[in-house]
Amino acid sequence: MQFVVDEFSVLLERKKSKFISYLLPYQNFEATKIKLKQEHLKARHFVYAYRYLNEYEHIVENSGDDGEPRGTSGRPSLAVLSGLDAIDTGVITIRYFGGIKLGTGGLVKAYSDAVNAVCDAASFHLYKKLEQRTLNVSHKGLPALLHQLKIHGIHVLNKKFHIDVVLIVEATSEQFVGFGKSYR
Repeated sequence: MQFVVDEFSVLLERKKSKFISYLLPYQNFEATKIKLKQEHLKARHFVYAYRYLNEYEHIVENSGDDGEPRGTSGRPSLAVLSGLDAIDTGVITIRYFGGIKLGTGGLVKAYSDAVNAVCDAASFHLYKKLEQRTLNVSHKGLPALLHQLKIHGIHVLNKKFHIDVVLIVEATSEQFVGFGKSYR
């Protein structure tokens, strides 16, 4: 699975219609959709698709045609995201109608091509499931532990200093296995 952390956009033109696709992190989806509708007042359609991973590690996906013939825009957009195994990612394609009807096949191709183009321009990151762990260490042992955490790429989320030091750390399960073998 993969995801984007930045927003990307691409313009595609078909028979005088303009298709502007925006690929973005899912967490920004609703706000960006509202912003784009305010910026593109003369646009005819705002087609969307998104996929995200919920708290149960299930993929939730949805799409909308926004007035285009059913199944000609949202579903093809979603199919592109699904084919890339994208998660926590949304796409919004704005269409300015150029006066020439594309037909259902032409719409499917135009929206698919627009989403493929923006995905080609985007930088995707591989998804890694992260786990959090709590580590206790003496004040004296803290520098050595921090060094080992850095070597293994384990991120420290929080430090609490008491009689001992309590660290909340985050990494993949594989990183924790490698870390456990080296730090004993």
